[in-house]
Amino acid sequence: MMMMLRSLSRPLERCLGVRAGGDALMWHADLKPHASGDFSIAVVQANNCLEDQSQVFASPFATYVGVYDGHGGPEASRFVNKHLFPFLHKFATEQGGLSADVIKKAFNATEEEFLRLVKRSLPVRPQIASVGSCCLVGAISNDVLYVANLGDSRAVLGRKASGDKENTVVAERLSTDHNVGVEEVRKEVEELHPDDSHIVVYTRGVWRIKGIIQVSRSIGDVYLKKPEFYRDPIFQQFGNPVPLKRPGIAKRLVRAAIQEVAKKREMRYSDIKKIEKGIRRHFHDDITVIVIYLDKHRGSSRNKRTKQNAMGCTMAPVDIYSFNADGGDEDLLQTIS
Repeated sequence: MMMMLRSLSRPLERCLGVRAGGDALMWHADLKPHASGDFSIAVVQANNCLEDQSQVFASPFATYVGVYDGHGGPEASRFVNKHLFPFLHKFATEQGGLSADVIKKAFNATEEEFLRLVKRSLPVRPQIASVGSCCLVGAISNDVLYVANLGDSRAVLGRKASGDKENTVVAERLSTDHNVGVEEVRKEVEELHPDDSHIVVYTRGVWRIKGIIQVSRSIGDVYLKKPEFYRDPIFQQFGNPVPLKRPGIAKRLVRAAIQEVAKKREMRYSDIKKIEKGIRRHFHDDITVIVIYLDKHRGSSRNKRTKQNAMGCTMAPVDIYSFNADGGDEDLLQTIS
């Protein structure tokens, strides 16, 4: 089963998605089935290299959803995209099913494996010590929804407001931001580092850890977690630490976000779409949205058929602009070897 997880990902990654018309930097996959309903994915690229990675694994027994917002480069988010779900499956199999403990073990194992990669890669790619990724995971198994996150990507539950005859939909946040812009998080970090008066610094309009990044938890960023990497002469010399009828609803949400960007900049949406990658990063970050529907009626014959067909792993392309799902992995694989 673990090998199947890996082998399924590559062909589906290439085939089950299309570029959004008129925007060469947007990709989306319309509705596909999972055991509890349907899902869709949409991604828009702003950076020269897409730093967001995302995936959905669906089977008749479980659904895994992952969104990984990289920073400093794409290596950490791509690494998580490749390794986290196999670890989830491995530990769930060993412990007889999914649990909070299984998810924590998978997160820890992914972090440890990435640390090993950094140690091996440092002599030839010192910048990898400053690469990191937020990690947001939703998992559904035995009618239980698990949400786990590092960083400030958010999981939100959309539901009908109780007692509302107009069927108003309200958004309920399911995850907690690990961002020092939040006062409670900032105090937590300061209490953990009482001897470092500069652990959190207000710079460039926001609070940042060591004046560099805003998130307080992540995969990677080992130069901030492990002093030996920051002091390494190779990193010091070459590193760079500063850094309804359902359409595909995820695509609509991404477009809504871009329309907000255009509105704030007093521009038209069509003008934003014409901006090239890299330059576009000055207007907005990479954006990823995955929408998971949870409203299939349990026990219905249609739901039973859907569960049998809900098998596979869908990933957004490594790079939207090139739409080459394999090419982005080559550099990382060469580093590992």
